[in-house]
Amino acid sequence: MYSALVSTAERLIESTRDLLWERGYVGTSPKAILERAGAGQGSMYHHFRGKPDLALAAIRRTAEELRAAADAVLDGPGTPYDRIAAYLRREREVLRGCPVGRLTMDPEVIASDALRAPVEETIGWLRGRLAGVVDEGRRLGQFPAGSDPDEIAATVVATVQGGYVLARASGSPGAFDAGVRGLLALLAPRTPAAPAAD
Repeated sequence: MYSALVSTAERLIESTRDLLWERGYVGTSPKAILERAGAGQGSMYHHFRGKPDLALAAIRRTAEELRAAADAVLDGPGTPYDRIAAYLRREREVLRGCPVGRLTMDPEVIASDALRAPVEETIGWLRGRLAGVVDEGRRLGQFPAGSDPDEIAATVVATVQGGYVLARASGSPGAFDAGVRGLLALLAPRTPAAPAAD
């Protein structure tokens, strides 16, 4: 339960975020939200127009946090490869899955233009952000000149999202970690081979 010092609206948003991650949209009932938030009957409708409006606020907040976490490592120190590696290796609750990516598997979210929009925008933003880092690496000669930044960015996002699925299916974060190691091995800057001795 959230502290009474936090506003009711904030408690409702945070409770909805948690429940969407755990149960999905259908499993997130107004009653469950109110119980998790420690809020009284009718609080939701005082602050929000209803469950879809509250869910949208929660999804937007989750998307903002994902962007901030990605920016923190992609703007960090090191070469473009180092920053992509930091993004792939950053701390995650792997067995819970991605709080944004999991929404793509929720039929109610995908069926709603309003609820789907922040999910689609965030994934598009992330791909663009990663592509910018890859392009920087390509210009510095760290990645092959012929590599396509958009395709590599899509591969990074697919590795992360697929890694969540594999980890959840196996019940072990090892499957996620293996995917990350494999991608980093493929992306690792190549040094020219030394000429063979005569």
